[in-house]
Amino acid sequence: MILAAGRGERMRPFTDAHPKPLATVAAKALIEYHVERLAIAGIERVVINIAWLGDQIKDALGDGRRYGVEILYSDEGALALDTGGGILQALPMLGSDPFWAISADLWTDYRLLDSRAILARDDLAHLVMVANPEFHPQGDFSLECGRISDDCNGSGTRLTFGSISILAPALFADCRPGKFSVVPLWLDAMRKGRVSGELFAGVWHNIGTMAQLLAVNQAARAPSR
Repeated sequence: MILAAGRGERMRPFTDAHPKPLATVAAKALIEYHVERLAIAGIERVVINIAWLGDQIKDALGDGRRYGVEILYSDEGALALDTGGGILQALPMLGSDPFWAISADLWTDYRLLDSRAILARDDLAHLVMVANPEFHPQGDFSLECGRISDDCNGSGTRLTFGSISILAPALFADCRPGKFSVVPLWLDAMRKGRVSGELFAGVWHNIGTMAQLLAVNQAARAPSR
């Protein structure tokens, strides 16, 4: 699943007329990179949630055939349902297996693999963590020996969630439709010892402002060494 329903307030005025996932890096929309990587990973069905100017995303990507995947859209209407509510609404399209959940506003070379092989049988989530960027120095969760916790005083390294995860449908078993964040579900699963994680040290940019978008485009144009 690609999470693409956000309003993108910090990227106005661009997002007054365009959904943020259609912002381009090296002349290609951010969301296209994710669709292509999912196809390379052998994933055949991609679910994208849309809200603000979502029809533009549908027009840009179509049914996914040219990327080698089937794209289904979960339309949240005028009011986006946040991460948890959006995923819950899309669950009937996602099936019963663990699935990738990826934010559309990333630019990364993270390699996607078979989600069923990564998520342990009793775990409810696997979170990809990155080193704390300048705009988020305090980090989000602790990572120790492949396990994620919210223990601020523990011995694990506190890192930033990279907006890439594998989620089990069972994580949403007790949820009701509506607008809510997925974070409280993770925290509950962490307390039960059912969240794994990894540190990714490759290319990763969370594009939230026009300045960040410009910087990533400059990096993409820079010659490789």
